[in-house]
Amino acid sequence: MNRHTIAAAACGVIAGALALPACAQTTVQIYGVVDTSISYLTNVDAAGHSVTRMNSVTGELPSRIGFRGTEDLGNGLQAFFVLENGLSLDTGMTGQGNRLFGRAAQLGLKGAWGTLTLGRQLNMTYIAPQKADVLGPSLFALGSIDAYLPNARSDNAIGYMGNFGALVVGATYSFGRDGSSAGGPPATNCPGEVPGNARACRQYTGLVGWETKGWGVTTSYDRMYGNTGAGGGLTSSANTDTRATLNGYAMLGTVKLGAGVIDRDLKAATGRTESDLYYFGASYPFGAFTLDGQWAKRVTRHADLDATMLVARLTYGLSKRTFVYTGVGRMTNDGTSAVPLDASGSVGPGKTQNGVMAGLRHHF
Repeated sequence: MNRHTIAAAACGVIAGALALPACAQTTVQIYGVVDTSISYLTNVDAAGHSVTRMNSVTGELPSRIGFRGTEDLGNGLQAFFVLENGLSLDTGMTGQGNRLFGRAAQLGLKGAWGTLTLGRQLNMTYIAPQKADVLGPSLFALGSIDAYLPNARSDNAIGYMGNFGALVVGATYSFGRDGSSAGGPPATNCPGEVPGNARACRQYTGLVGWETKGWGVTTSYDRMYGNTGAGGGLTSSANTDTRATLNGYAMLGTVKLGAGVIDRDLKAATGRTESDLYYFGASYPFGAFTLDGQWAKRVTRHADLDATMLVARLTYGLSKRTFVYTGVGRMTNDGTSAVPLDASGSVGPGKTQNGVMAGLRHHF
């Protein structure tokens, strides 16, 4: 990250001229990731056609530019803000439902007691699997099976995170979980804050975990409510989408093993769907390379909609900031399931999809 410090000298001159108290120094960071990839996928439709394309949503990591500022308030207390914009590198368009700062737009306070945040922010469903899910928000990853996972952010939210030794606790509460109507997983048109309907578009998430250098376990709970016009079948405040996760990791020397299960209970206007998403992966760094592999399976109860994913990825560090990578994957769909290997792509119902991808990433 490039760190740009706002000099306290200007503040001191103004404070002296106006006989004001001395100003605390604020540090502002400008940071980002630019990442793009090209992929080839089979069976993108019922006719079995294939496609080669440059990917817009993510490669190995989603592209973004961000601004982070902190001010020391004394006695161990800090004020901070985070403004982070997601973008599609193939077109230059903004992400997360055309929001200017769709990845994060928050203000908060931080102390020994933890961190309090206000605004659009990651919720506990995003945070809970981070250390167990070795692929993260990559092109071929868990987000292909459950598109909410890499988009688990909440608008109009109050958040808390606390670390007390190995114990980790966190929670968010949203008055209106999604203010964008652009469509897709990050923009489901549920702004909430409706007079006379306190449940409309509300969302709450919670997390408890125990994390050490050698191993860790986290569990989380997430319930969101719908309202008129909302996407995902949640067209009434009586409709809910609930996820509970259990995630763990262990270090065997330099090798990380990660596993978990994500239970989902969707009570939509069209009916109820229950499923479990299991995953197991490993990450092995050697020299300038990192090899990652993951197996995942969605089991849908009372329906023939199971899907199984296998992915392998190899990353090579050209420097501390620049990386090249390649990956291969396979998604097997049972019955009428149509889960694509690429979350932003498509697949013919019941078809198996194979894919390869390669890309370039730079951090600044």
